[in-house]
Amino acid sequence: VDLEGFEAEMEAQRIRSRTQGKNFGTDLKQNRLYENFNQTVFLGYETTVASSEILGLMIDDKHVDIAPEGSEIGIILKETPFYAEGGGQVGDSGHIEGPNGTIQIDDTRAPISDLTIHIGRVLKGVMKKGETVVATVDYERRQNAARNHTATHLLHAALRQVLGRHVRQAGSLVTPDRLRFDFTHVNSLTDEELQSI
Repeated sequence: VDLEGFEAEMEAQRIRSRTQGKNFGTDLKQNRLYENFNQTVFLGYETTVASSEILGLMIDDKHVDIAPEGSEIGIILKETPFYAEGGGQVGDSGHIEGPNGTIQIDDTRAPISDLTIHIGRVLKGVMKKGETVVATVDYERRQNAARNHTATHLLHAALRQVLGRHVRQAGSLVTPDRLRFDFTHVNSLTDEELQSI
């Protein structure tokens, strides 16, 4: 086994992993794209449906006033019930309905701190900046992701109880249908430890 080569590749992957995703929203172009917006008020702890105002529409990283049917867009709302991807948990999906159109939201992100971007496609009609819309989160998908998020905390507690307080989270992925929990530990787990956890 080429341990030296393996360690060099692992270190390169650690560097890629630490920097991947951090560039989204942190470079100068991204900051300028969003600099004129205030923070999005998150309502998702209280509700999964909320009325809001469209503050911004983007197509191909350009601000537009109108998004026609079929457009792949980013939309910024004044308030939102949509949870933005973070802490290993994927962003919410759902739909946004306005007086002249409907958007299917496939993902929700926060490219800069406290600013939520809803990413999706105009299914029918048009969406216009300044319109009042109703944002609706896919409740079942949110609940499934929330359950898996809770499971990561329970797993972390069980790992620390069985293996010791030195165990630390080293990453996670939480989706509606599964979870992945990475952790630090000095040895491989035994069958007995796995059963106990």
